[in-house]
Amino acid sequence: MQAYCFKCRAKREIKDPQRVTLKNSRPATRGVCPSCGTKVFRIGKS
Repeated sequence: MQAYCFKCRAKREIKDPQRVTLKNSRPATRGVCPSCGTKVFRIGKS
């Protein structure tokens, strides 16, 4: 799964993806950018 990294300004593959649920019960995925180490986040099914 990919997410947009704001530091690299590109779509990157999510490293160490974790499924999370938002307050409004929507699914999301949280992880780390493999090239710069910044946290990345993607809302939606994983």
